Amino acid sequence: MTLQGPARRITIFIGESDRYNHKPLYAEIVHRAHHRGLAGASVFRGIEGYGASSRIHTSRLLSLSEDLPMAIIIVDTQDRIEQFLDDIAELVTGGLIIVEDVHVHTYAGGSQS
Repeated sequence: MTLQGPARRITIFIGESDRYNHKPLYAEIVHRAHHRGLAGASVFRGIEGYGASSRIHTSRLLSLSEDLPMAIIIVDTQDRIEQFLDDIAELVTGGLIIVEDVHVHTYAGGSQS
């Protein structure tokens, strides 16, 4: 797949403890993106944050949290992202999904070892 020029990025903010069918929600979202053949998805684990509940989640030693913030970033064409958002609408029952127009400069796979 080639992806260059105008594209769309979604960022999904959820908690590390969020689940779907007893599995981590972030894993379900990434697997669905992969199954749909989207250009790419990455998951980032935050060290501190809060959301709609206003409860601070942190990785600091004295206040260890089992529900650290997670961000899932997915990039592809506008049409494919919109279809994917419909696919995951029922999964994200708490959290935040943002959609941004972006410009892809380079999209290339690394060498396979």
